[in-house]
Amino acid sequence: MGIKKNFENTTQLPEEEGNTKRTYIVFIWHGAFLALTMSMLDFNTVFPALISNLTESKIIFGLLYSIMLGTPLVFNIILSSFMYVHRYKKKILLLGIYLRSFSFLGMAIFTWFFGKQFPLLVIASFFFWIFLFSISGGFAGMAYSDIIGKLVKKGERGKLFASRQFARSIFSFLGGMVVLNIFTFNRIPFPYNYSITLIIGSGGLLVASIAFWFIKEPPSIIKDENKESFRLFIKKVPSILKKDASFTRFIIVENMSSFSLMILPFYMLYAKDTFAIDETYVGRYLIFQTIGAIISNLLWGMISNKWGSKWVVRTCILIGSLVPILALILSKFGPDYYAIVFFLVGFLISGRPVGFESYLLDIAPSDDRIIYLGIRGTMNFFIILLPIVAGYFITYMGYHLTFIIVTVVMFAAFLLLGTKKAN
Repeated sequence: MGIKKNFENTTQLPEEEGNTKRTYIVFIWHGAFLALTMSMLDFNTVFPALISNLTESKIIFGLLYSIMLGTPLVFNIILSSFMYVHRYKKKILLLGIYLRSFSFLGMAIFTWFFGKQFPLLVIASFFFWIFLFSISGGFAGMAYSDIIGKLVKKGERGKLFASRQFARSIFSFLGGMVVLNIFTFNRIPFPYNYSITLIIGSGGLLVASIAFWFIKEPPSIIKDENKESFRLFIKKVPSILKKDASFTRFIIVENMSSFSLMILPFYMLYAKDTFAIDETYVGRYLIFQTIGAIISNLLWGMISNKWGSKWVVRTCILIGSLVPILALILSKFGPDYYAIVFFLVGFLISGRPVGFESYLLDIAPSDDRIIYLGIRGTMNFFIILLPIVAGYFITYMGYHLTFIIVTVVMFAAFLLLGTKKAN
């Protein structure tokens, strides 16, 4: 009994008292190879181009994109209640990474063997593979965030996220060069080109996971009252939202900002529908997106250090409100000028993790970090519905009206978040 009491009263030491350098290397290594992997199925260029080769339906694409973004959110509150009573999260994180690698491999196999003759079979299989990819990413992401929260103290997380994001941007650029080389001049025909990128992605995840074998994760403090039923766990949610106004506002704003996320892959589809571009532009736009992400890291690091993570979120939202209108304007000047859209998309995909993740960790109490992460994921339900809604809107009302709606909602989110610093 005494041993248990001492264990539960053990404080979680920040990594600066251990090996700070190792912590940074681990997270930057993982972030870099994860970025290389995700370039192989980039959600804003490669993935929409792949799906458009298999089906012309914007609604089916919206459904797949909703599964990709929304699945982890639906299950987050359930997964967080399970993870809440586990002192160590590293094994959960590694399991999630390995399942994601397997899903990449599954998509590669189906695309390779059936992409040309039986595209609908590939689409049908993708509903399973993307579900597996997404749910494993959901619990891996929560474990990852909790480990960062235990190892890196408040005030230094923004620096780590910015450093990690810079490394991710460099490796995204390398991944973009690989994609560009595979797709240039159609030297590798469909569907083998996409299958090869997916196989590279599967291997990249395995390499990324190596870093976590070297991490020394301190135990989470688990009190007896935390070992409760899922029903009692759920009952905590309304009281937390009622008590913590900053967290509630964060949830509302993140839901509204999902309008920007939902439209990101449709910029590529808009380009294909408007300019009738070939596969070469998939790699070109990915390169522009990656350059934008690399350059923007200088901006996010400066903003985070000077004004805090909340201003990173606000700036990211403001840019997200301007990009849809800019896409409509640049579409009048041809596919080469349209690359500016993806340059700014690079700012968005780079800024969101630096801003939203760091800001949430700043406002979440350390003892309830996992439940905050679970609530954040499950309450962010707009991200589940909006890609489907975008598919319907674009199909029946066109790109122009859909893009304008996104701009209006994003600007409202920018105003709602306010300027007051997080406590």
